[in-house]
This record gives sequence, C-alpha cells and structure tokens, in this order.
Amino acid sequence: MKSRSTPEKRKTPLYAQVAEKIKQEIKRRKLKRHDPVPSEGDWAALYSVSRMTAKLALDILAKEGWVYRLARRGTFAAAGCETDETGEIGETGEADERTPVPAAAIPPIRAKKRIAMVFPNMDDYTAKILEAAQKEARRSDCQVLICISSDREDESACLQELYADGVDGIILYPRGRTRCSEKVLELNLQNYPLVIIDRIFREVQIDCVYHDHYKGTYELTDYLIRRGHARIGYLSAPFDGVTSREDRYKGYSRAMLDRGLTIDSSNMLLDCSEAYMSNLRAVNDQLETFLRNNPALTAVVCMDDYLATSCLYTALRMNKSVPEELSIAGFLDIQLSSLLPVPLTTVRQTTEQLGQAAVQLLLKRLKKSREGAITIKVNTSIVERDSVRTIR
Repeated sequence: MKSRSTPEKRKTPLYAQVAEKIKQEIKRRKLKRHDPVPSEGDWAALYSVSRMTAKLALDILAKEGWVYRLARRGTFAAAGCETDETGEIGETGEADERTPVPAAAIPPIRAKKRIAMVFPNMDDYTAKILEAAQKEARRSDCQVLICISSDREDESACLQELYADGVDGIILYPRGRTRCSEKVLELNLQNYPLVIIDRIFREVQIDCVYHDHYKGTYELTDYLIRRGHARIGYLSAPFDGVTSREDRYKGYSRAMLDRGLTIDSSNMLLDCSEAYMSNLRAVNDQLETFLRNNPALTAVVCMDDYLATSCLYTALRMNKSVPEELSIAGFLDIQLSSLLPVPLTTVRQTTEQLGQAAVQLLLKRLKKSREGAITIKVNTSIVERDSVRTIR
C-alpha cells in the first residue's frame, strides 16, 4: 500500500524556487531600496523558465516586501532586502543551486524614455504616422505608448493621465481641432515636452511638425496649369480657423495669380457642408449645383481626397466624364484615392517624415533644449493618376 506524501516531502513549486533564487541574488548584489530589479523577462531567460513563472516569483517577493512593482515602469527593490541577512540559496529538492549567479549574467537595467502618441482615431493615415514614429523611437531606445481620444474632453483626460503617469513627453495629433484644449495650454506653460503634429494653433507658441499645405496646393495648382488648364475651381469646407484649410486655399490662390490667371469667386465653393462624409458615393447637392453653374471649368482643386471623392461621384452621376470634361485633384492621398472608378491625382503627405520629425523634435526637448517654439514643415509630393487630363 502506497503511503501518502506529507507536505514536508512535496516538491517546492518552481515559481517558489525561482523566488528564492531571485531573493538571494538581490541580497548578493546588495541592492538598495528603489534600485531597479531585472524584469520578469530577464529572470525567465536567466533561469530558463516561463515569463509566467518569473511573474509569480516576483509576486511572491512583492508580498514579502522584497520588491515593489510600478505599472509600465518596472520592478524595484523594497525595504526588505536591506534588513535581511545575506544567506546562501537553500536546497529545493532539485539539483544543487548553491553556485551564485555571476552579475554579468543578468542584463543591465536601463530606464527607457517613455513617449506617448495621442490620436483622435486610428485609420490608414494615422497608422502610417505611428509606424514611422515607432521606428524612430526604437532607434533612440524609447518606448511608445498610444492613446486614442474621441473628443476634446477625452483628449484632455488622456493628456492628464499620461502626465500623471510620468510619461516623459507627448506627441498630439488634434485632427479637426480649431483651438487647443486648456490641458495643452497648461502643459505648455509648464514647459512639458509636447509636440503637435499636422496642426498649428495660433493662440499658443508650441512645438509643431506639419505638412506644408500651402506649398503642396501651390504645386498642385501649378501642375494643373502646366497641363493646360486655365479655368480651375476650388472646393473646400468652411475654414473655421483650421490652418491647413486656410493654407491650401492660399496656395491655390497664389499659384493662380503667379501664372497671371484670374481668381473668380464664382469658381470657388468655400462653404461645402461636410455631410458628404456620411456617404461619399451619394450625389452631393451643393457640388451638383456648383458644377451646373460653372460648366466652363475644366478642373477643380479639392481641399482633401474626401471632398474630391464626393465631387467625382457627383460628376459621374451627372454624366460628366472625368477627366475628359472635368479634371479633379485632391489632397492627402488616402488609401481610397487609388481605388476610385477614376483613380485620383492628389498631393501625398509623407507620413514617414512626419512621424520621424515629431519624435526627433520631442527627443530634443527631452534633452532640455531651451530654444523657443519650433515649427518644422514637411514637404509633400504630387501623385499622378487618371483624374487629370492634359489640354493641348
């Protein structure tokens, strides 16, 4: 008859064994209170166990007061390690583990800079910015956190949470914002490292990286003129203080004047309702009226690809062929642009340069740069597709 094993004879759980090894290593290295302790991944690799086993081991030490853990910051030595006497690793019922682990075997702890990126949503455009920013951050050994804010209040909450959590700096993309939030003003007054991307706020001097909307639209309009177009219209939603919309309109106007062409207000629609965003394929009543009243136009420049898409479908539903009767050009180069019935000629905003420049500027601020507010303009490029024809 087999005898039942007593608790004293039961094998010590692996995570408890690892906890004891970590405890002895902390004592051997004479870590003081608040000194960083290797992560669970480091211990797992050192002792050839799973990360979960290492996590459970650190949880035991945290309960015993040997270490304390901070979310997204790491594990640190606590008061317990200073008062306990140094001893050797005891037997665990397995192979003898009395040989101390060489200090060089444990990876050195380096406190990584943590930067956060706050976006209003995640789409193809913002995803590309994030990808470029992460690559640049990795090259500088920084960790990137992501926060999605649905509106201004949520944006302020995100900023406050990141600031309270000790994040070293923030990159904010306030798409569609006409004014910066009070939280942005507050952080800026505190000289907290904060970089705005793709937007300029007139009411505050703050670091920003944005595309050169003026130059991009100037070059696009000039491109249409060189293709033989002289009667070129302009379509935009209300400016409402959005500097990118204002800059694009100014770029169009300046190109027309520089080429000696007349700017006719009847050839422009600057208050197009953004209701078209709910159904880009539907006929846009405002655009239909505008096109019917301006049959002499051979081309239109649109403030962005969404409005250009609405214009394209409206023209096609009116049996107005594109580009034979009307050339259409946009701005952004969203993924949809190349998939339309007539692929769209547009201005591409280089997301890679935008993400890289934003991270580089933020890292400059983290090094305590004392320069005044810095504005970095990123160049754009024209993407030629089928929606523009040459008039000979």
